[in-house]
Amino acid sequence: MDNDWAEWEERVAAAWAGFDDYAEEDAAAFRAVIDALVAELPADSPVGFFEQACAWDSTGHSDRAVPLYREALARGLDGYRRRRTAIQLASSLRNTGQAEQGVALLTPELVLPPDELSDAVRACLALCLADLGREREGLALVIGALAPHLPRYQRSMANYARLLVEPEQPGQAGGGGRV
Repeated sequence: MDNDWAEWEERVAAAWAGFDDYAEEDAAAFRAVIDALVAELPADSPVGFFEQACAWDSTGHSDRAVPLYREALARGLDGYRRRRTAIQLASSLRNTGQAEQGVALLTPELVLPPDELSDAVRACLALCLADLGREREGLALVIGALAPHLPRYQRSMANYARLLVEPEQPGQAGGGGRV
């Protein structure tokens, strides 16, 4: 089964690698490719719901993706795909006017051990916060996520990000020292 699963994963990856080859008017054709791959999985597979949600989402139908992402989570999607689902579901919720649900979904992700998706969590959460009129919090998240990637000024930018949402204490230097 492991070889079959690896081969299926390769075919899904190949389908997604070719996504940009589809014209906007061919969105249904792309979704049909994903649906055919999902049809090879057990009907209750959370991975199938995830892949179909991604296909709807990527072709401009966040409203159709939301229930599929939720179903993938409800059926026990785990690991890397679970975290991707949290990010993508939050984005879709934001796109459908439900940014507060996106904030609720992503906030717990901030305390998980960091991984390659951590910055995406922060970026999507920042967008949700901005939609709710909480731009300073969103900006603090984005600057905080960017700071470790800078060749210099990491400490200063991390402090500036913190100060966007925490009041400065008397006698505290705003910039965090030498830049």
